[in-house]
Amino acid sequence: MPDFHKLDSSIPVAPISFIVMDSAKELGELVNNHLVNFRHGLHSLPDDPAFQGYVRDDYRIKFSTPRFGSGESKATIGESIRGKDVFILTDVMNHSLSYKMFGYDNYYSPDDHYQDLKRVIAAINGKARRINIIMPFLYEGRQHHKNNRESLDAAVMLRELYDMGISNFVTFDAHDPRISNSAPLAGFDNFMASPQFMKALISNISDLTVDKDHLTVISPDEGALDRAVYFANVLGVDTGMFYKRRDYSKVVNGSNPIVAHEYLGSEIEGKDVIIIDDMISSGSSMIDTARQLKMKGAKRVFICTTFGLFTNGMEKFDKGYEEGDFDAVITTNLIYQNPEYTNRPYYIVADMSKFLATIIDFMNHDDSLTNVITPTEKLHSILEKYNNGTRKTEELFD
Repeated sequence: MPDFHKLDSSIPVAPISFIVMDSAKELGELVNNHLVNFRHGLHSLPDDPAFQGYVRDDYRIKFSTPRFGSGESKATIGESIRGKDVFILTDVMNHSLSYKMFGYDNYYSPDDHYQDLKRVIAAINGKARRINIIMPFLYEGRQHHKNNRESLDAAVMLRELYDMGISNFVTFDAHDPRISNSAPLAGFDNFMASPQFMKALISNISDLTVDKDHLTVISPDEGALDRAVYFANVLGVDTGMFYKRRDYSKVVNGSNPIVAHEYLGSEIEGKDVIIIDDMISSGSSMIDTARQLKMKGAKRVFICTTFGLFTNGMEKFDKGYEEGDFDAVITTNLIYQNPEYTNRPYYIVADMSKFLATIIDFMNHDDSLTNVITPTEKLHSILEKYNNGTRKTEELFD
């Protein structure tokens, strides 16, 4: 847990106003509850006017983004945010929301969520002390580099938001964090979910042994290798990767089809294997990777992904689980999760709400966010106690 006492010696930028977009209501409620608990129980509050409004029972503010019958919209802020430190949480991947357009149900796309975010910023109208955007899934982040006559929407978004007056942008596991180069002088923070994956694994897999003789972290392709290396370093284990051999003479559904997955790495027979990536889209390549690992003798295969999109549903995963291709899927609650999916016996949720609340707490004090990230040395200490069985799992992360 971060050292919250560091905040006792610093003054907050301004009172917090937390705007939770409709797309992120469930996550926003969890984050708000943690914030309330932090400031009611963990901080020693000095008797100082600078801390006016510091402790509240709810940091969320009222707002609305109503739609007209034509599909047009506007944003209205329900209370004063003049001089406040505003944090806006949005989930651009929430596909469960809809609105009426010419009498028809129209489901929200990432573009709709992004437009609503801009409307809220416009409604703030420069009155806030500071505006901070928390967008866990980076809008259009999958298209992270430009070739010839293509758009680069993620870069355009960042430039647009900073031009609108935001001060900080927080995201998680960006497909390519170098997209921040589009706004090199602006505040951009990209966090990883690795510690929460580790916590979810050791909390739900009772007989997991975390060392280089029993566990390996695998990247499903060359693009995710950095994540695999980082996670393997956190766990203190070996790593490997798959190379996706594609047919570049064809384009299917916007990409070149994968011909085969070629494994590059050390022997994995008899070991538990963790596959880690930033997202699962359709899931076809992930299931194929897991199947090949089992064919190579892997004892168990655990799939860790920050964003479980499951764009084609869960049928492939249900079948893969029944056939023994993998043993669990661990994904975060940073984006909308279909309640029907979370009921699967193999589906494990890594809760990110407390981590998000900690980020907001430290940002509000303008304190270094390195204090939020659990050091690798501490994670190694936690794993040593876990492997030795000297502490109960629920006590390891106190």
